[in-house]
Amino acid sequence: MIEDDNDLINGQDEPKETITRITGMYKEWFLDYASYVILERAVPAIEDGFKPVQRRIMHSMKDLDDGRYSKVANIVGHTMQYHPHGDASIADAMVQIGQKDLLIDTQGNWGNILTGDSAAASRYIEARLSKFALDVVYNPKITEWQASYDGRRKEPVNLPVMFPLLLAQGGEGIAVGLSTKILPHNFVELIDASIKHLQGKKFVILPDFPTAGIADFSNYNDGLRGGRVRVRAKISQLDKNTLVITELPFGTTTSSLIDSILKANDKGKIKVKKIEDNTAAEVEILVHLPTGLSPDKTIDALYAFTSCESSISPLGCVIEDNKPLFVGVTEMLRRSTDNTVQLLKSDLEIKLDELEEQWHFASLERIFIENRIYRDIEEEETWEGVISAIDKGLKPHIKHLKRAITVEDIERLTEIRIKRISKFDIDKAQQKIDSLEDQIAEIKHHLANLIDYAIAYFTRLKKEYGTGRERKTEIRTFDDVDATKVVIRNTKLYVNREEGFIGTSLRKDEYVCDCSDIDDIIVFTKEGKMMITKVDAKTFIGKDIIRVEVFDKKDNRTIYNMIYRDGKSGPSYIKRFAVTSITRDKEYDLTNGNKGSTTLYFSANPNGEAEVVSILLRQAGSIKKLKWDIDFADILIKGRNSKGNLVTKYPVKKVELKEKGISTLKPRKIWFDDAVQRLNVDGRGELLGEFRGEDRILIISQKGVVKTIIPEVTSHFDNDMIVMEKWIPKKPISAIYYDGEKDKYFVKRFLIENENKEESFITSHDKSHLEIVSTDWIPMAEIEFTKERGKERKDNLIINLEEFIAVKGLTALGNQLTKEKVNQISLLEPLPYEAPEEVHADDLEVIDEEDVTSDSEENIDDATKKNNDSDSENDDDKPDGKGQTKLF
Repeated sequence: MIEDDNDLINGQDEPKETITRITGMYKEWFLDYASYVILERAVPAIEDGFKPVQRRIMHSMKDLDDGRYSKVANIVGHTMQYHPHGDASIADAMVQIGQKDLLIDTQGNWGNILTGDSAAASRYIEARLSKFALDVVYNPKITEWQASYDGRRKEPVNLPVMFPLLLAQGGEGIAVGLSTKILPHNFVELIDASIKHLQGKKFVILPDFPTAGIADFSNYNDGLRGGRVRVRAKISQLDKNTLVITELPFGTTTSSLIDSILKANDKGKIKVKKIEDNTAAEVEILVHLPTGLSPDKTIDALYAFTSCESSISPLGCVIEDNKPLFVGVTEMLRRSTDNTVQLLKSDLEIKLDELEEQWHFASLERIFIENRIYRDIEEEETWEGVISAIDKGLKPHIKHLKRAITVEDIERLTEIRIKRISKFDIDKAQQKIDSLEDQIAEIKHHLANLIDYAIAYFTRLKKEYGTGRERKTEIRTFDDVDATKVVIRNTKLYVNREEGFIGTSLRKDEYVCDCSDIDDIIVFTKEGKMMITKVDAKTFIGKDIIRVEVFDKKDNRTIYNMIYRDGKSGPSYIKRFAVTSITRDKEYDLTNGNKGSTTLYFSANPNGEAEVVSILLRQAGSIKKLKWDIDFADILIKGRNSKGNLVTKYPVKKVELKEKGISTLKPRKIWFDDAVQRLNVDGRGELLGEFRGEDRILIISQKGVVKTIIPEVTSHFDNDMIVMEKWIPKKPISAIYYDGEKDKYFVKRFLIENENKEESFITSHDKSHLEIVSTDWIPMAEIEFTKERGKERKDNLIINLEEFIAVKGLTALGNQLTKEKVNQISLLEPLPYEAPEEVHADDLEVIDEEDVTSDSEENIDDATKKNNDSDSENDDDKPDGKGQTKLF
């Protein structure tokens, strides 16, 4: 503290400061505050699945419940008697409960979880408890009560919820020092899991989201910390220029999803023409694409760069015994189910006590009236005398009672009206006692078989409330989307070859290609150097750039063909190599490393093509043959660090391309993984075959649509696909279909005439449908006829479709199958047939890039020397073995 100001003015003393220690002031406050937020605000209790505000809302709704709708504003006001935190938080919490469509029956505009629209003001909307809530949430007799915050009322410590409500609704909250995120699960699946737990069986529960969508739960980790759930929108192709989004990933709305798509479009990650939001009761977002843009590639781009795919990190945290508990969803379900069993037991025990009390008094009442004990009190003048007379009169008749008679019992007997005594019917009284005994026996049976009773209870819940609550979210395993393969390349890359610069800002220099800001660029220089670097405004690589392009590190089919001179005057070497693993921004030397080395010939071949080049030597000494050809197909594909094969030790004047080559790589094997509905080259799923450059895949759908596609790993497939196989152009497709207009079955066989067009091969009538389709050479079918009244059933007919009809055009109607009424058509095993062998231009001995690992050299200079000494001038001799060429 600063002393008197006058001292400063007079300059007598320097200002003095005192230090006050406040270490004890916050010692307990933070912990108290943190505990309050954790226990009273943010984290739900494991017993009933409610946060305090939710529990108080549900209790208030029960207070006000009369079967009719109540204004939400009225419910909020009533809840404020129990919840001391204002009306806004109560109204928001109530809307969230109402939108989950489980506990509250809503009326009015309660917002839309699909579009993100908020609910109307609480004075305009109404609510009442749902039948499900009344059934499973409340039971005052087994509820533990506590005083409200002001002590004026009683509120439940926990509601006696007899259902895994927390897992059904999910829960999310941020407290002090911890948070919770419990994902919602499917209503029916939770009941099934509870039943399995009671039966001692194993179970697995996975989230199910109200926005539907597709989800990958392979890393769910039982909802514990460290788990991860990937969720995707459901996107399909409406036509060649339009995509439609029909389901949303959890945690997004149509508004946020569209915003993310527009933002990605503005950044150039994707390209869209326009977006239409037709969402009402169901999601429908139309994404219109520019002409010429691949829909499949755009779908992957939407997953890679927009909110169409997102990741959720669950964190199971609940309150148990006033302490936070981190627990998985499996354990949550077990505890909830066990708690339900105990609540059912308590309820049964209370009902048993009540029934036994009713039986006890009904028996006393019958004894009292039947034996006219009420007459014994006529002479009594005092209350004690009345009690004593009744007690004395009952004693001879109470041996069968289950407990002793109390004064309260006798007092109740004195309250029986004369009218009731005069109309007393002994038979009806006995029937009532018998009925009570039956109920008591039933409850005792339930208590003795409590687990069976609990299973029956859950089964009833499923039957009464499970309709319409089937799983919405599709469970699938996702393939990772390679962003570099689907990004729209809207940035132009330039190169200054002489000075050795590449970049997107060199607009005055040579244009190379379109790229994106996430691409890697591979660059080769005349000195035989290679570097891979990120796209940037301007990057120095090295002078005399001879090739620059976008690099795909997963591409193992692009083969580089190279001839270089080793040093300033050394021999020349030839090599072939692929580039699959690199360190970014590191310079690699593709030559032998001697100073003055230079590249004489260089080419990049996307499918391992091997061209023929002509070698021209400089005139020197006694060299007689100055020109000969080398076929790269004779050179093994080795590592990029290999020295290569010797071409000649003499100076090379130049190397010229003589003839373009064909692929020297094996056909690529393609598999289809049904789990993720994707093609792959990694051996996952069903092998479709070996594909060369011109080969395509045949797709036939249940709608009777046929098409062929190039086998790209980014391709998407519809759920109604029934045929996927390697397409053999000369192999007919056989089909039997029902024509809705003519009310007849037709058979047709056809070839695909236009491989780039999607076409329907059945008629367009609404009732037309495909019965069977076959791609066998000689398919066989069995026809089962309908039995007509008064006639014998016709024997089944087996037909050979290849003999039944000749191959016609795809649009032909076909031949009528039969005039009889058909009950069923089945496809049989086809007849054996030796298919004609496929012939390809590149059917030759090939070199597998995976087998080429040796760095050994094969010296072909000896052949050069020998041929230089020869007088032969024959330029048409063929290569003499792999990795070696006869040179003249």
